[in-house]
Amino acid sequence: MGLNCMDWTPTISELSGPRYQRIVEAMEADIAAGRLVRGQQLPTQRALAKALGIDLTTVTRAYTEARRRGIMEARVGQGSFVSETSARRAVDLPHPVAIDLSMNVPPHPLEAQLDERIIAGMEALRAQSGLTAFLNYQPPGGSAHEREVAARWLRARVPHAHADRLVIFPGTQTILFNLLAHLAWPGDVVLTEALTFPGIKAAAAQLGVRLVSVAMDDGGILPDALAKACRTHNPKAVYLIPTLHNPTTSTLSAERRSAIAKIVRDADTVLIEDDAYGLLDRAASPIANLIPERTYLATTLSKCIAPALRVAYLVTPDNAAQQDMRTCLQATVQMPAPLMVALVTHWIETGIADRIITAIRNEAVGRQQLAQRALKGFQFLAKPAAHHLWLRLPENRSDVAGYLLRNGLAVVAADAFTVDGTPPNAARVSLGAARNRAELTEALRILVGALHMPADTRQIV
Repeated sequence: MGLNCMDWTPTISELSGPRYQRIVEAMEADIAAGRLVRGQQLPTQRALAKALGIDLTTVTRAYTEARRRGIMEARVGQGSFVSETSARRAVDLPHPVAIDLSMNVPPHPLEAQLDERIIAGMEALRAQSGLTAFLNYQPPGGSAHEREVAARWLRARVPHAHADRLVIFPGTQTILFNLLAHLAWPGDVVLTEALTFPGIKAAAAQLGVRLVSVAMDDGGILPDALAKACRTHNPKAVYLIPTLHNPTTSTLSAERRSAIAKIVRDADTVLIEDDAYGLLDRAASPIANLIPERTYLATTLSKCIAPALRVAYLVTPDNAAQQDMRTCLQATVQMPAPLMVALVTHWIETGIADRIITAIRNEAVGRQQLAQRALKGFQFLAKPAAHHLWLRLPENRSDVAGYLLRNGLAVVAADAFTVDGTPPNAARVSLGAARNRAELTEALRILVGALHMPADTRQIV
């Protein structure tokens, strides 16, 4: 049961628009101001209608709209509560989307206390040096202190992480673009899994770098296929997501990691290891630990805390490579946002970052369990701490994804992840993108209904 806030009465007289919208806007404003806290119980519809002197149907419509926006959730037999996950509006898509499971983002459970920790963190920074200190240009790639704090934190998984080999970037996408620009010329080949992160596809296309796919199975990339591709294409680099792979969730075994490290070394090439999800599954040791002298390891907070922090860490093969990447960063986007880096550094130093990640990982596990029950009988790949699952579709992927989109649910068909060849009949379902578990339950209900529906019926609905 959440905290009680049954006496909440919104101030709507100063707002414009229909009364039900004013109630919702007042609720959003009070959440933002801290007057309402996630998990707090709200008045019954009848009690709020009486307090405001308006009819019950107006309050009912307001509560329905608040649930749609994800800022409120109803619990059977208990009442209405401020949502325990941060509300996110659906993104702009060709069709009106009620539930957006297309973006692979972490959930924000109440236990993560992100609102409170952002406020407390900013206050700590203000007391220490003043916030305006972070509004000027900073060294590209982070200060020596920020890099040392990050390196010390990462050494639990990456023993060779040191400040003179680490660069702080504004997100993994910037890392990938700069690495491709640094390592390859237009027309050069970079190898990757047959299904891969759309961001690397976009960066390669922009730079004229050829991505060549390597066969994979449910366990990830196939070492024999990678060895053959290295002999055939003499790649400038190999780009892999070995842990909680996007989109399939596969995590490479220790044996495959060892085999891949040997292949990369024997091919005299380098590895770009995208460790976006590694902090969610710390049992998986990065391939970088086997070939640190040949690996650029990218670790981001986008998938384990929040994407809008725009803080990611690149561990380079050596100090010279670190200097090169700091120069590349300065030439493209100058630096990550200093205030966000300072906040994250404070969280790491105080242990708050690990507590946030633990809460988000636990929520991911709970959502995966919910999906396991809802999708029982269907074929899909999943891992306990992943924010997504890889769903095998019974018929044409575009038909299913298109039907879902027309009915207000967005997922991502395999086309977005396919490097070359024919995409499989599959789709990525991002469980973390649902604004709360109630919305995820509804999304899975729509998804299961579509999977049960005959193909010819889906095409005309």
